[in-house]
Amino acid sequence: MSERVPDRLPFDDDLPVLGIAAWSGTGKTTLLERLLPSLGERGLRVAVIKHAHHAFDVDQPGKDSHRLRQAGASPMLVASRARVALMMETPGREEADLAELIEMVRPQRPDLVLVEGFKAWPLPKLELHRPEVGKPLRVAEDPWVRAVASDATLALPEGVDALDLNDLEALADWIAAWPARWPARQCPREEAVS
Repeated sequence: MSERVPDRLPFDDDLPVLGIAAWSGTGKTTLLERLLPSLGERGLRVAVIKHAHHAFDVDQPGKDSHRLRQAGASPMLVASRARVALMMETPGREEADLAELIEMVRPQRPDLVLVEGFKAWPLPKLELHRPEVGKPLRVAEDPWVRAVASDATLALPEGVDALDLNDLEALADWIAAWPARWPARQCPREEAVS
């Protein structure tokens, strides 16, 4: 895993990727929780990669998998008939490498990978914006933002779609159409082909 954000990610036409970017407190996870069932109803198998800003642990101290990971297993994979969990330590790394994480979900053959967080990374994004959070829009500085979903009317740069943050069906439609738009949208707005 890398310690810096690259200038470009190695995209391909086979695996559409869309970032969901917003400041903390905007409701990224809540929105995704509401959107995922709608996307599933539209026939999409969606993988989600979520960035965490802090140390976290999905394993429980005392369990065999935790003990083996603490003893040095890297990675540690735990599997049952109901789920699989892959855990590994990343000592000395400042940040997760998004390209590596995308490659980790690729074998599962999702129709779309939604990336929550990683807002500084060079990938196409849907920005969520709530004025009451008190944070500025990122779209003007981030040429990778393709749409902004807000609960307010906003002036947006040319080529950026305006979406209603409270219209779940319209948001699900826009995201569900992303895989078809993906081949022409793997670059910043100024490089995009219509």
